[in-house]
Amino acid sequence: MANIIDDATIDYVGILAKLELTSDEKEQAKKDMASMLDYIDKLGELDTTGIEPMSHVFPVENVMREDIVTNADGSRQTLANAPERNDDAFIVPKTVD
Repeated sequence: MANIIDDATIDYVGILAKLELTSDEKEQAKKDMASMLDYIDKLGELDTTGIEPMSHVFPVENVMREDIVTNADGSRQTLANAPERNDDAFIVPKTVD
């Protein structure tokens, strides 16, 4: 293991993560973090020349579509049920003075 995590780092990470760790849990966390960092170092040894960086594992396409009006909004039918209306709007009782 090339990466060695000290007690101060584990204490700081515990504070950031809002964790209260026992001494055994701290020792296990130090080993786990060191092994993760070793793995990241190993990934850094890979030859990635000629490989295009990616931001997503799957191809991402624009999911937005054009707005296409297919039917009217049905406002005339809705207004037909209104107890009171004014042209194309409902008339409602005033609630705020």
